Amino acid sequence: YYLPRAILPHEILLPMETEDCEELSEVLTKRGGHKVWVHVPQRGEKSTLADMAVRNAQEEVRRATTAEEKTAYTLEALQKMLNLPQPPRRMESFDISNTGASDIVASMVVYQGAKPLKSAYRRFQIKELTGGHPDDYGSMREVLRRRLQRAADEDEKFLPLPDVFLIDGGVTHADAVREVAEQFDCTVPIFGMVKDDRHRTRALVTPEGKEIGIQGNQAIFSLIGQIQEETHRFAIEFHRQQQNQRVRGSVLDQIP
Repeated sequence: YYLPRAILPHEILLPMETEDCEELSEVLTKRGGHKVWVHVPQRGEKSTLADMAVRNAQEEVRRATTAEEKTAYTLEALQKMLNLPQPPRRMESFDISNTGASDIVASMVVYQGAKPLKSAYRRFQIKELTGGHPDDYGSMREVLRRRLQRAADEDEKFLPLPDVFLIDGGVTHADAVREVAEQFDCTVPIFGMVKDDRHRTRALVTPEGKEIGIQGNQAIFSLIGQIQEETHRFAIEFHRQQQNQRVRGSVLDQIP
């Protein structure tokens, strides 16, 4: 592992004794151009670090040996974290993009398991807002109402309903969507995606305000972050298309 690397650590901790520690130290010292000490720590913080590495390796073996098993582990962990009846097979995520009261659009991104299902992505132009100013909550309510109405009308492009709705935003966004879901007797669990200062999803939140931290599980943190970024990207892409079409337009286009 270390021989082909240009930069080597000063110390390498092993979990068990080996006869080669001195020889390995000499070889890596020459390779690194500085003293590299390979040894088995006996006590203190370094021993704790070595034990932690062993536990991490054992946990990784238990988690998965293939991509399919890793996906299954992640979805099962998400099921337990969100108290779902089964691992989510289909998740739908929504985001709003706007620059003021015009060109307000929304995206619906679909994940089948842990992979994007791009054929099921949908875009919406917000039509019902009044008052001349953007309203993320009103926009989100409109989008979910139209999405659920299409499902109620048995539009195959909006079927089946997902196992989870993920809403870009906090508890107020999630609660706004919950109101619409209740109108359709829709019992799909709803979670807002709460971001940190670096615009990464750090937690999920229920419409009732219960926050569920996801940073303690790297697999879930990565998956939810990926879904949030993909939903945002898809919304921004559609928003830019709408802006470009509007900018290219002219009053001359209205002359018969």
